[in-house]
Amino acid sequence: MQVLYKSTRGNGETVTASQAILKGLSEDGGLFVPTAVPGLDIPLERLKEMTYQETAYEVMSRFLTDFTEEELKNCIARAYDSKFDTEEIAPLHKADGVYFLELFHGATIAFKDMALSILPHLMTAAAKKNHIENEIVILTATSGDTGKAALAGFADVPGTRIIVFYPKHGVSPIQEKQMVTQKGGNTYVVGITGNFDDAQTAVKNIFNDREMAKELGEAGYQFSSANSINIGRLVPQIVYYVYAYGQLMKSGEIEPGQKINVVVPTGNFGNILAAYYAKLMGLPVNKLICASNENKVLFDFFRTGTYDRKREFILTSSPSMDILISSNLERLIYRLTGESAEKCTELMKALSRGGEYTITDEMKEGLADFYGNFCSEGETREAISATYYGAGYVIDPHTAVAAGVYQKYLRDTEDSTVTVIASTASPYKFTRSVMDAVSDRYEGLDDFALADALSALSGISVPKAVEEIRTAPVLHDTVVEASEMPDTVRKILGIIS
Repeated sequence: MQVLYKSTRGNGETVTASQAILKGLSEDGGLFVPTAVPGLDIPLERLKEMTYQETAYEVMSRFLTDFTEEELKNCIARAYDSKFDTEEIAPLHKADGVYFLELFHGATIAFKDMALSILPHLMTAAAKKNHIENEIVILTATSGDTGKAALAGFADVPGTRIIVFYPKHGVSPIQEKQMVTQKGGNTYVVGITGNFDDAQTAVKNIFNDREMAKELGEAGYQFSSANSINIGRLVPQIVYYVYAYGQLMKSGEIEPGQKINVVVPTGNFGNILAAYYAKLMGLPVNKLICASNENKVLFDFFRTGTYDRKREFILTSSPSMDILISSNLERLIYRLTGESAEKCTELMKALSRGGEYTITDEMKEGLADFYGNFCSEGETREAISATYYGAGYVIDPHTAVAAGVYQKYLRDTEDSTVTVIASTASPYKFTRSVMDAVSDRYEGLDDFALADALSALSGISVPKAVEEIRTAPVLHDTVVEASEMPDTVRKILGIIS
């Protein structure tokens, strides 16, 4: 079955998977979604025998149908190799009666590596397939982790340049150091004085600026995105939920067909949307538990049916979730409207113009697959402490938000279903928050001294991703206002001086 892609705001026109990957965002501002979600048409029992790479092929080949078997397997082999520090790629760790799906074993120790290790290979294969002669400019806004993972993935990839914008005062010191020390002749990192939503909105506006697109085209460039709005980011994220199910069967924790719960800490809604797509493919998932931090715009949406971004933006210890505009939610909204591009466009315009929208009661019924809750900063610290002292396992603040929300879900439902928590970042990426939660003995230490203390505490070596930036020189130090982002892109590309 061929799977084509259409825009959530379009008139029904379709493009191939490779074209959707190259475009990133539709010209009408919408996000690409499959015309039909393909089924995972293999016996579930087979999953327990598969490697991560084999699972990736079975899932991704169902969505990316214009890639040949050779092209796709080549992309997978080049992505999921020795850059990951564990053969399983995404191992499961049992602690406190739940299974933490460790998605941080890649080059930048965050879950974004899972998709951004393969996206550059998908994109270059797609460019070749579609006879693209322009240089592809990857334009990305990051709340901390996407930026470094995208930079690492695209560094020195022929035919590409990558420009990453991040909130100068809205990421952890380790996250910032990872980005601003990035090598590569085609990599550019720019801080902005606003927050992530400011950066993300400006990037979307640049994508939707047809005059600028024309200007770039004449200079031999075209834009694409490495954010989770790109379907080439979203599809690889489906893989690890399917893989986790196979591993649970392999260890005898579940029988084929037995349902599991999935808990995902989320801000931009991409990671939990991937779990939702896995369920739509036929993976036996009972409840999708959406965990928010104090920027609880998604929790309020699930509770009330109103999405309202008109609120204080809070900087938390889980900065990758400090988001008030959850871009990927649009894909779910589109599905809830019965795939009405007109209705979806109307709601997205209301969000853009007035800062909020409310879905109908009928649409709200479609949220039954989800449970939403949030953790305060205090509850996040408690979850880190409780997991360490209760199970001897150290988790980062994002994973702690998920662990804390899962405890609330248990109290609300008493549901004993086997549960997987998406562990989205290494604790080494947020050493200060982690060590402060574990003990008050570490005040005054810098982030790298804290990494050494965490290693002594956990018995796990400091990851290469942290060691290599300890003394690395800063290579990127530009900081601009969000309003200056379009001209900053033009300057980087040499269109203006």
